[in-house]
Amino acid sequence: MRFIAILAIFFMLTGCGKQQDNIPTVVVNFHAPINDPRLLQLGAIGGAVQITGYGVAGLIIYHKPDNSYAAYDACSTVNPEKRCTVTIDDPNLTATDPCSGAKFSLYDGSPVKAPAKVSLRQYDVYISGYTLNVVN
Repeated sequence: MRFIAILAIFFMLTGCGKQQDNIPTVVVNFHAPINDPRLLQLGAIGGAVQITGYGVAGLIIYHKPDNSYAAYDACSTVNPEKRCTVTIDDPNLTATDPCSGAKFSLYDGSPVKAPAKVSLRQYDVYISGYTLNVVN
């Protein structure tokens, strides 16, 4: 009986947890004037841009319908060791991992097409004066 209880606890601890995010943790500290040409597409709600040189595989910044912004690491969570960079789809509702075909929502980074199971890594976004900031 004791063995069965230990076995049940083992399965609960290993099988029911949140899936791990294996994207490496790196410092992200992106700042740009909101009128920076790289951010031009963010002028409209639903606009999205991809910025290289930050995070693990670059950043995706999305202007949400509620007039807030979301930012994600562009490194796919499907086989993250391959460091496949997701690309923004047209229209700007999803991003696709070209290595696996997985799709992610730009609204919240959640997986919307298999084999994706884990959301994109999200970063904090805030506007200070006329500067857009993405940090972790």
